[in-house]
Amino acid sequence: MNRVLVVEDEAPLRRIITLNLARRGYTVAEAESVAEADDALRASPQPFDVILLDINLPDLSGWNVVRHLAAEDPSRRPLVIVMSAVRPIERRLAEFHPAGVLVKPFAIETLLRLIDRALAKHPVPNADA
Repeated sequence: MNRVLVVEDEAPLRRIITLNLARRGYTVAEAESVAEADDALRASPQPFDVILLDINLPDLSGWNVVRHLAAEDPSRRPLVIVMSAVRPIERRLAEFHPAGVLVKPFAIETLLRLIDRALAKHPVPNADA
């Protein structure tokens, strides 16, 4: 079963994403800030397979989460799918290489297809599916 961390400060959107992922069998954790995301990543007994990451968070940029992940063992590093109201600049995409980018608003089915494609293209070694 794939594990997903949803990092989104807009509670209604975070809840919709979480409910839809849970209905499809994903194990989901939530965070609304970079600090909460870092705590969730440290506290999780198993690594996450995917992080759905909003870039504009209340405490710091979501890119800080990706910077923190760079220090992780590559076998524990999840795929990152960026969600943003504005398309991220190419320099950031080239620097961080997210598995996908979604510009808000987006259809939930688009998000689900992107997660499926990212996991199929880059299978995570820790998935116990």
